[in-house]
Amino acid sequence: MKTATVAPFLLLALFTSHAADAAPHIEEVEFQSNGVTLAGSIAWPDQPATAAVVFIHGSGKQARNLDLAKRFAENGIAALVYDKRGAGKSGGEYEGNQSVSGQNIQLLADDAAAAFDALAGKPALAGVPVGFTGISQAGWIAPLAALSRPRASFLVLWSGPVSKVSEEDIYSKYTPDADMATPPPYAEALEARKDPYIWPDFLGRDTDASEDIAKLKIPGLWVFSDNDGSIPVDLSITRLQALKSAGHRYDYLMLPRLGHNNIETTFAQVVEWIRKLPR
Repeated sequence: MKTATVAPFLLLALFTSHAADAAPHIEEVEFQSNGVTLAGSIAWPDQPATAAVVFIHGSGKQARNLDLAKRFAENGIAALVYDKRGAGKSGGEYEGNQSVSGQNIQLLADDAAAAFDALAGKPALAGVPVGFTGISQAGWIAPLAALSRPRASFLVLWSGPVSKVSEEDIYSKYTPDADMATPPPYAEALEARKDPYIWPDFLGRDTDASEDIAKLKIPGLWVFSDNDGSIPVDLSITRLQALKSAGHRYDYLMLPRLGHNNIETTFAQVVEWIRKLPR
């Protein structure tokens, strides 16, 4: 019996076609927030999405993280990433001087909520859980955005402070605001102050993530590292434990030596947590 053969160029074509089918599909999107047009991308899985997320940046003038969106999509999760206002293709002005003011935190939360609408409104996501993810400063932004969107199904925050902005400021002024061998507890940073900390009135609300997530009724996951000297991790875990005891569905991971920016090394654990969410 003669064995069938396939020409090399056809094998290449078949492989290329399969790879193209398996790759995430990228959809460019624009949406409005407070009179400004923001731009982003949605990475779609090659199969129906099992969940969907909006990713919120940390501090800084940052453009969309398309690589992260693709990685979510490769794991069956649709992801919208966008350019922060004043960055990339997004309009508006980036606030660099007073980025932690109550007014700016709320503005960035409004932007995240508008991104959520752009994603959650897609017909392909009908009945699919849609949540907010983010890192660092997103710990204050994501809860506010979730409070304004009843359809929000969950939160996932990498190195997100569960504290007031002022508490994080006290802490990071005491530490080098960077990863370190043995970060001090928050109480040590507070006791080391020689003068009382006074939150300036012109900065508006001293945004308190613990106060905001206490109002939410959705599950959440926080990912921390034990060598993160940028945020008061011990204070954040204490607050989360109190909220868990009060009945909130909040989980956290405390992992060794991964640093403040720990998305890469904990991504698989986050995906697994999202997959286990009730549908």
